[in-house]
Amino acid sequence: MSSEGNKRLDSDTSFPRHIAIIMDGNGRWAEERGLPRVQGHREGIKSVREVTTECARMGVESLTLYAFSVENWKRPVAEVGFLMKLLSRFLVRERDTLMENDVRLTAIGRLDDLPSAALAELRRTEELTAKNTGMRLRLALSYGGRAEIVDATRAIAAKARAGSLAPDEVDEDLFREHLYDPGTPDPDLMIRTAGEMRISNFLLWQISYTELVVTSVCWPEFRLPQLKEAIAKYGGRIRKFGGLAQEQTPRAEAGHSADA
Repeated sequence: MSSEGNKRLDSDTSFPRHIAIIMDGNGRWAEERGLPRVQGHREGIKSVREVTTECARMGVESLTLYAFSVENWKRPVAEVGFLMKLLSRFLVRERDTLMENDVRLTAIGRLDDLPSAALAELRRTEELTAKNTGMRLRLALSYGGRAEIVDATRAIAAKARAGSLAPDEVDEDLFREHLYDPGTPDPDLMIRTAGEMRISNFLLWQISYTELVVTSVCWPEFRLPQLKEAIAKYGGRIRKFGGLAQEQTPRAEAGHSADA
C-alpha cells in the first residue's frame, strides 16, 4: 500500500477519518441458507479482512469493529466458546495481513473477561503491530457503552475519594480521559449491517454527532461495494455539530476518490 493511499486533506470533511461498524447478521445470514450459525461467523471473518484492508488502503485513520459485546456472554455456552476460539484464530492468521497493510491493532472493552488463550493472542498481536503507523484497527471485545461509562465514573470517583480530584474539576474533557481509548477521535461514520435500527450499546459517549448509515446487507455479505456506498452516503451529508452548516469539499474534488 503506497503512502499516498494514507494521505488525506484536513479540510476534506466529506471523508470519514474514523469509521465504526456494528457487524450484525452473521447468524441470520447462516440460518437463511440452512447453515449452522457458526458458519455465519466464519464467513464474517472474510468481511473483516476485506473491509479492514480497503479502509487502510483508502486512508481511513481508525476503524472500530464491534466484535463481541458484554451482552454476548449471555449467548449459549457452545456459541460463546466457538466465538472465542474464532477470535484467537483470527488474531493469529491475520497478523501477516495487518503487517502488510501497516495496520496497528488495539482493543477496547473489559478485556480481562476474555479467556486467557484469546487474551494472550490479543496481546501478542497488539505487540507485533504496535510500531505500525497506518490505520488503527480497534476491536471492541467484551464491550458495552454503558459499561465504559460506568468504568470511567468509577475511576473518577476513586480519585475524588482519594482527594486527588475535586468534583468541580470534572468536565467532558476529564471524563473522556477516563474512557478506554481517549486518544482516538470520535467516529465520523457508524455503519450498522442487517437493517437493525438501533445502536446496541456501542460507543454511547463517542457517537454524539456521528453520522449513521444502516444497510440491509448482513455482515458476511458486506464487502467493498457496500463500504463505498456507506462512505458515499456520508460524503453527501452536511455535519453541523449543533451549529450552522459549513461548506464541505466533495471528496472527488479533493483528489481522494474511494475508487483510487
